[in-house]
Amino acid sequence: MKVTFLGLGVMGFPMAGHLKRNGHEVTVYNRSGAKAAKWVEIHGGASAPTPGQAAKGAEIVFACVGNDDDLRSVVYGDDGAFAGMSQGALFVDHTTASAEVAREIDAAAIKAGLGFLDAPVSGGQAGAENGKLTVMVGGVQKDFDRARPVIDSYARACELMGPAGAGQLAKMVNQICIAGLVQALAEGMHFAQKAGLDGNKLLDVISKGAAQSWQMENRGRTMLEGKFDFGFAVDWMRKDLGICLAEAKRNGAQLPVTALVDQFYARVQKRGGGRWDTSSLMQPLTEP
Repeated sequence: MKVTFLGLGVMGFPMAGHLKRNGHEVTVYNRSGAKAAKWVEIHGGASAPTPGQAAKGAEIVFACVGNDDDLRSVVYGDDGAFAGMSQGALFVDHTTASAEVAREIDAAAIKAGLGFLDAPVSGGQAGAENGKLTVMVGGVQKDFDRARPVIDSYARACELMGPAGAGQLAKMVNQICIAGLVQALAEGMHFAQKAGLDGNKLLDVISKGAAQSWQMENRGRTMLEGKFDFGFAVDWMRKDLGICLAEAKRNGAQLPVTALVDQFYARVQKRGGGRWDTSSLMQPLTEP
């Protein structure tokens, strides 16, 4: 299939690579042209100087950018993707953004004769590189059925959650669950250290029981070692939690733990840890 990928950050760069390796004809766009040139050098395919030019002739246009405003900047305007897309083409957005912007772009797509799916992902940089992302999708069934085989190039799970915006709402639930879990894990590891327990032996035991989680398996030992210079950045997590808390204000959900953990992440940012992994919630406990 002829496809376009807009946004070649730590997620988009490998995701677009998986599309190329799976036999699709891929054109890429990135705000930094040097990044697009590097992608073409590694993977082949082609690049274009604007989203609109990149989107010309594509059956599906994928995007993975930073936030709502970044998404609008690649979708709208004379140089935006919608201006270059043909009638009946499909836009699939992998950005973690608000449900509000997903519904807005869906309405614009319908007006332009295009399809739209909001399809945020979970799994982080490692999941993107290994082609094992979880994809939560909002949109209509026919568009989902069309995109699903292509998305499978980099996904191990992909589910249609409901109409436009439902994918973003599902991603919010994902981030809410992670936030509380990481804080609990940080407190547990901190308590173990203060109690004089062997943290590695402890993890070997409790990771086989009811406390087991992806975070425990993948971040417990690095927490104990005080290593945080990798992974999903605190800055990104705060952006995501801000989206969750704003949506909760609209729908009336009570998120007391999420709001508290968001403030703990703010403390990490103030310490210069905005690019540290989310497991750095351990750091303010060990170095108050």
